[in-house]
Amino acid sequence: MRSAAGPSKAVSIGMVSTYPPTQCGLATFTASLRAGLAADDPSLFVGVVRVGQAAPSFHDQDVAHVVASESEAGIQDAARALNKFDVAVIQHEYGIYGGADGEQVLDLLELIRVPVVVVAHTVLAAPSRRQRYILETLTQSADAVVTMSATGRRRLLDDYRVEPRKLRLIPHGAPAGTSLDRVRRVVNRAHPMVLTWGLLGPGKGIEWGIDALSVMDPDGPRPRYVVAGQTHPKVVAQQGERYREFLSERAERKGVAHLVEFEPGYLSAERLRELLREADVVLLPYNSDEQVTSGVLTEAMAAGVPVVSTDFPHAVELLGDSRGGLLVPHKNPAAIAAALTRITAEPGLAQAMSTHNTSLASLMDWPTVAGQYGRLFEALLRQSSVSSR
Repeated sequence: MRSAAGPSKAVSIGMVSTYPPTQCGLATFTASLRAGLAADDPSLFVGVVRVGQAAPSFHDQDVAHVVASESEAGIQDAARALNKFDVAVIQHEYGIYGGADGEQVLDLLELIRVPVVVVAHTVLAAPSRRQRYILETLTQSADAVVTMSATGRRRLLDDYRVEPRKLRLIPHGAPAGTSLDRVRRVVNRAHPMVLTWGLLGPGKGIEWGIDALSVMDPDGPRPRYVVAGQTHPKVVAQQGERYREFLSERAERKGVAHLVEFEPGYLSAERLRELLREADVVLLPYNSDEQVTSGVLTEAMAAGVPVVSTDFPHAVELLGDSRGGLLVPHKNPAAIAAALTRITAEPGLAQAMSTHNTSLASLMDWPTVAGQYGRLFEALLRQSSVSSR
């Protein structure tokens, strides 16, 4: 344990991560967790050590330091900033930090002198040797390791060298109250709305959703498919809008362009809430079979919306009993079409799924999730105080 004797209740938390206005899932997660912690305990100060420069925004008041350089001096400055807090939280994704596979995060970790919590957003089933080394070193050096799914926890225990006592399972959070908008909502059976949202790019599998529309029974419900969100900035930098253009061309070629609506650009929390209120089904046609955590899946369920998802690990965990949605094989338009038809046409099914998902909302809202982090921080500081006596 790194720290000297201190209070059992944390008074300041430093999180190192990407952060808004940077547009990525990790930045959104960190901003939501920070807000949740503040709501759960107004006396707690939460500051962010932001990885990467970003345009000025109102979030800058939350930023204690910016890691603008991958140099040794830049890492030392970041560590000094984190050491001013009671607890440091490392949000970990490969490629966020400098070096191959983001290995520079290990240099940062070596310099941190306060208790460290690592939040493992990605736990690969078949990592490269370097990826395995990075995650194992993080978990061995940290004081606690958070995973957001039972699958992630099981992978760490089975496939990585990690001490079980360090692991904590804390679910991904979701905005509070969104499910209240869906009470007693009836599916629009003539033109149900299917929603996919997030940062677009190859791997999202949206083409399979478009193909599914083309094989649905023309005499049954004909959904309109809303694809909301901008293309991922990294994809734009490398490929421009090639993926979105590919999707538009595919919809034209399949004869369903009139059913597909793209809503490009930044998706605000308010607009997402409106879309979730309108949606009859959320579709996650992702290609990946590795994903152990999905914020989109969590938010869709917490909003009380039935889900159709490919069977990636987190979806299998949350939807395996078919109470909140249906699982489909990867890259299988016929299976997606059948699942969408079943939810939108089978009497009472959508409402039963919505009711089930709504019942889970209170377990997933950010203040509740943040409260679990707060208790973890307090436990670490108590341990630190005892061990240093």
